[in-house]
Amino acid sequence: MKKIIGLMLAVLFICGAFAGCKGKESSTSTEATTSQGANVTTASDKSLQNILDKKVLVFGFDEEFKPMGFKDSSGKHVGFDIDLANEVAKRMNIQIKLQPIIWDNKIMELNNKNIDCIWNGFTISDEAKSQILFSDAYMKNNQVLVVLKDSKYSTKEDLKSKTVALQKGSSASIALDKNKEFKSSVKPILLNTNLLALNELKNKTADAVLMDEIAVNYAIAADKENFRVLEGSFAAEEYGIGFRKGEQALCDEIVKQLKAMKADGKLAEISTKWFGKDITTIQ
Repeated sequence: MKKIIGLMLAVLFICGAFAGCKGKESSTSTEATTSQGANVTTASDKSLQNILDKKVLVFGFDEEFKPMGFKDSSGKHVGFDIDLANEVAKRMNIQIKLQPIIWDNKIMELNNKNIDCIWNGFTISDEAKSQILFSDAYMKNNQVLVVLKDSKYSTKEDLKSKTVALQKGSSASIALDKNKEFKSSVKPILLNTNLLALNELKNKTADAVLMDEIAVNYAIAADKENFRVLEGSFAAEEYGIGFRKGEQALCDEIVKQLKAMKADGKLAEISTKWFGKDITTIQ
């Protein structure tokens, strides 16, 4: 009898121990899932410390995207996003290194660690989210169709069988792909920059350009370009800053600085400089 009781106690002890391990494993798994779902910074994320140690943030951008980042008449890189980044860097006690990139290669440049972030009117999209980490949105934008001011076109339907230029690898390209009916009705030309697309329009080798409303409004207001935007948004979107997956600490710090700039009025000051008013959306 003692042997039987002893055997039963041993079995109960083993089962209890197994249940305890299983419960701990489930708890650990839940914590990991929760952390991942909430984008919580982990102890292994050294992204912010690495930038603070080297005191440089390599800023990837399209140098022909007015007014977000471009060369002025003296050849100096200027722009709204560049001003934002320089102010953030100042507050972090680091420097910004401006690295022009081919926009179509932006995610490859980021994941190959040639740049530390993509910060240049970068549209937040599901396609990009599957490959990189995005900050909070800081500005709204629309994709619009642009024609010459004196052209006969009034609606996108008027562009049937006409040539539409756009930047490859851009959100305009994504918007066009999603609007299959319109895409099949026109002749798209894919170019490396919006500037090249607008040159096609100026030279009348394209009938319209599909591009960011932010950029074309600046071209009309600041550069006095002879363009007109067709009524209606082709696609609504938001701009964010792109980081490598897993680099939540760096992302969080830059968002924190942008929110501080919103609170103390610096963000509004920079926006007003470029757009005549505060059009930023970060809170």
